[in-house]
Amino acid sequence: MKLTATEIEIAEILEKDARLTNEDVAKMMDLSTEQTAEIIKKLENEKIIVRYVTLVDWTKIEGHQGVTAMIDVKVTPKRDVGFNDVAERIYRYNEVNSVYLMSGTYDLSVVIEGKTVNEVAHFVSQKLSTIDGVISTTTHFVLKKFKHDGTLYDSDDNKDKRIVVSP
Repeated sequence: MKLTATEIEIAEILEKDARLTNEDVAKMMDLSTEQTAEIIKKLENEKIIVRYVTLVDWTKIEGHQGVTAMIDVKVTPKRDVGFNDVAERIYRYNEVNSVYLMSGTYDLSVVIEGKTVNEVAHFVSQKLSTIDGVISTTTHFVLKKFKHDGTLYDSDDNKDKRIVVSP
């Protein structure tokens, strides 16, 4: 679908901050609130804006456990469907956050979340590796997030750098 420059700019604005109101976006774009609302509705209806998300730094919540793993998967593609059939079978699992077709040594990159390393290991050994067409997997555990979806975690860039002035 071909979009106008205005539609693309609104999508970019909302991708950076989905909490902005239609009024905020309208002011930024020098449009009426009604025009802005129509454009956003169009972007939603056309599935260009797929959903709105909140990025949470779970490491700051005491007692919250969780493990994120990135799994490289080598696959034998099937005739007439290529990698799509295996990818679909993988992304249907609740543990799976993302599945990407990749260039390079491995065919698919799968991002999953589990409560423990053992839970991730169980997923890989009992579910993922048993799928017909999966040749091999390599699992990488995320140890620390520095930046995710353009947002820095625990960076000095996020801190208020204004100088305190007192009378």
